[in-house]
Amino acid sequence: METMYDTLLQLPLFQGLSKEDLTNILAKVKLHFLRFKDDEVILEAGTTCDLFMFIIKGAISATTISPDGSYEVTEFVHAPCLLEPQSMFGMNTQFVSTYTAQTEVQAVSIDKDFVVKELLKYDIFRLNYINQIGYRAQLLAAKLWSSERLSVEGRIVHFLQMHTERNVGRKELKVKMERLAHIVNDTRLSVSRALNDMQSRGLLRLSRGEIVIPDMALLLRNSRE
Repeated sequence: METMYDTLLQLPLFQGLSKEDLTNILAKVKLHFLRFKDDEVILEAGTTCDLFMFIIKGAISATTISPDGSYEVTEFVHAPCLLEPQSMFGMNTQFVSTYTAQTEVQAVSIDKDFVVKELLKYDIFRLNYINQIGYRAQLLAAKLWSSERLSVEGRIVHFLQMHTERNVGRKELKVKMERLAHIVNDTRLSVSRALNDMQSRGLLRLSRGEIVIPDMALLLRNSRE
């Protein structure tokens, strides 16, 4: 049977720590064990990131709205995961996305004060945190320098790729066709044709004002440049 120690040691920032180190951490650091019901908001965009929130069981969604409110992207993620570790420090220390439980969710949170005063003293924790931030920065850089896509379909896929954290899993994009056409610099008719062709190939599903991508990895493998 999996113990609390086993569960915590699976979390990204604790991987590599010994049980002895974790025991010492638990003696000093206050962990908040939380449960969320299906469809309950876990964290809301715009709130201050003054904690690390670890999702240890269940599935969640992460919804990000564009600054002008003209479109929003939702990703679906399974545990274990850490929500926006990059938002705790820097110029903007607010959560960018709203996180909602899609099933019953179990989570652990640690206040920023404990992170700074205790956890960052441990070399492994500090390296894990740096690796998390470094990986995200490298992933974003790779997206920026990805090959230029010339077709309408390629530009739509590139837009989706630039606005999602993970290249796998289900994604949902809520946007008007006219707005998407403006984003990819083409006509509404051309965008509609491209989307319908992608739907016929099983890469996405269309409904009024919404595009659902069942599997982002499948879309990326089979999209046309």
